[in-house]
Amino acid sequence: MQYPEAIAQLIESYMKLPGIGSKSATRLAFYTIDMDEEDVKDFSDRLIAAKKDLHYCSICGNITDEDPCEICRDTARDQSKILVVEQPKDIMAMEKMNDYQGLYHVLHGVLSPMDGKGPEELNIAPLIKRLQKTDVNEVIIATNASPEGESTAMYLARLIKPAGIKVTRLAHGLSVGSDIEYADEMTLQRAVEGRQEM
Repeated sequence: MQYPEAIAQLIESYMKLPGIGSKSATRLAFYTIDMDEEDVKDFSDRLIAAKKDLHYCSICGNITDEDPCEICRDTARDQSKILVVEQPKDIMAMEKMNDYQGLYHVLHGVLSPMDGKGPEELNIAPLIKRLQKTDVNEVIIATNASPEGESTAMYLARLIKPAGIKVTRLAHGLSVGSDIEYADEMTLQRAVEGRQEM
């Protein structure tokens, strides 16, 4: 027996989300059907609003509803340091520890030739232009401790060091294969404090 078309399409839509397989998608679809109609409308309105109102900061690439983002507009932050992360969600993880007061730059991924991601597909060129126009004296590379994250860090270090800018990498307080967004504040703090020049 097949599901009615509307349910099948809803299941298919949920399966487009990361980490959602057919069983989870089916459970979510039936949960959605059982929801109050007003709650479903609110949920769909919020999805549309998020897609419509959010965009990437023209300076750092963070997700924002204002351009430039709140962090880039904050003149009290240390303008001499830029911490480079893979994704906007990594900025939120770093901000939770309330210790780093510099600026950020989001790459929107890592180098991964197997997935067709080269330097042109990442937010690298704007970082280099940004470094040429500002008085940044340290770039802290905070890509994940994965093979792709490591190769991206090495690539960035080779690009940036000839400009005379200090390039550091987060210390390996983060275990290999772990993602920054899942690390606790103490681990992140140790990683930032123990960063080393590349």
